[in-house]
Amino acid sequence: MKKSLVLAMAMALGVTASAYAANPFSDVPAGHWAYDSISKLAAAGVIDGYGDGTFGGDKLMTRYEMAQIVAKAMAKGANVDKLAAEFANELDNLGVRVANLEKKADNVKVTGEVRFRYVNQDGAMARRTLDRGYRVLGNDSNHVADIRSRIWINGMINDDWTYTGMLQNVQNLNNNTGDENTSFQRAYVDGKLGGMAVRAGRYNLVIADGNIYDTRADGLELSYGNKLKLKGFAGKATDDITVVPVTITTYDDKVFTGDVTNGGKYWGLAVEGELAKGLKATAGYTQFKDMGTGFAESLNAPPVFYGKTDIDNGIWHAGLSYDIGHFNLSAMYLKGDLSADKYNNIGNIDISKAIDKYLDDDGFVIGLAYKGAKAEDAGSWGAWAKYYDQGAQTYVAHTTDANTFGMTGFKGFGVGANYTLAKNIVANVAYYNTESKLAKALGVADNLDRSKDHRFWTDVTFTF
Repeated sequence: MKKSLVLAMAMALGVTASAYAANPFSDVPAGHWAYDSISKLAAAGVIDGYGDGTFGGDKLMTRYEMAQIVAKAMAKGANVDKLAAEFANELDNLGVRVANLEKKADNVKVTGEVRFRYVNQDGAMARRTLDRGYRVLGNDSNHVADIRSRIWINGMINDDWTYTGMLQNVQNLNNNTGDENTSFQRAYVDGKLGGMAVRAGRYNLVIADGNIYDTRADGLELSYGNKLKLKGFAGKATDDITVVPVTITTYDDKVFTGDVTNGGKYWGLAVEGELAKGLKATAGYTQFKDMGTGFAESLNAPPVFYGKTDIDNGIWHAGLSYDIGHFNLSAMYLKGDLSADKYNNIGNIDISKAIDKYLDDDGFVIGLAYKGAKAEDAGSWGAWAKYYDQGAQTYVAHTTDANTFGMTGFKGFGVGANYTLAKNIVANVAYYNTESKLAKALGVADNLDRSKDHRFWTDVTFTF
């Protein structure tokens, strides 16, 4: 760019010098239109011309030369944020740290993640219905293939508060019809009030290491402490889950079957802390209220919306984890109290009472893990194994990628490994073998070829 343009920009820098500064350049006479400005900038040390004593106003400047002028103006305290942003790379090469600019740039950060997933599975539990034979609880396909893209937005509100948002797109690769879904999945703030840490909004709620709940929720979470942390939380659970299968009999003996698909409202308390070096403990109680709205279907009748079912469930949990070198051993016990027999009539429809008598009310999870892949560290890896034996009353939206059979209770195991192929590229592989506890309890497992599930999970995640 020409120096005449640069000068015009430099004149706006706010750099001041003595009004009587002498002009050091032989090619800028006293009558020149820019004489005063050039003299002031030269006296301030912002511009110094060429070695032969000329300014060279008609010559073209390189970006590097312009960056030098900006750097000198910054050193004088001039407000040059826009110019600093334009020449940020050149300034960096010059070793100039643009502190104000960096502070403003850190206010908002955009990161992303792309996951390619393929899952092969033998099946999911099926339940006998009058109109369609067997109805599958879960994915009735023998495989899942999709691409999940996430854009994260992190913003600084002030020194104590931050904002996080996440936009998600999922493209179904099982067919070539362009099936996809885009939604704003997260929107929450983190901050401090006094000595308490606060999280509020739509975020991923994790209860009992995910053995009770690990998915979206609209809520508030408060925690206090460091080594010993007390936590309280409350809000509304996601609708996108199956709470429990139900059977409905109408006044004229028509039979309907369906799934309750609403997590309802929740509140809970938990405590977690380090008992000794490497030994951590957690315990807590979570109450889910008014779970359940959905549709039911029947022979020779259209689907029926049966509204709110008022299912409640209170779940206790207690767990330990111990670090031994690079290994981690964990165990958790859970106890639920699902009340599904308090509702018996909606309009002229009687819902079968005491369905909870078929659903186990306790369970446990045991896990062993070794290291773990880190996205920023190419070549890092990890491996894990878990055994599950959880009754249907002990979880609502489980963290596992195994088939949990629509919250009918499940038992089985999972093993897996992860490896960082290159920086920010992580591959994951896992195998799960689970079965429905409800089907076994009712003695119908042998009649349901999908009461067991064998799932081979693979994915590759790119972060940026």
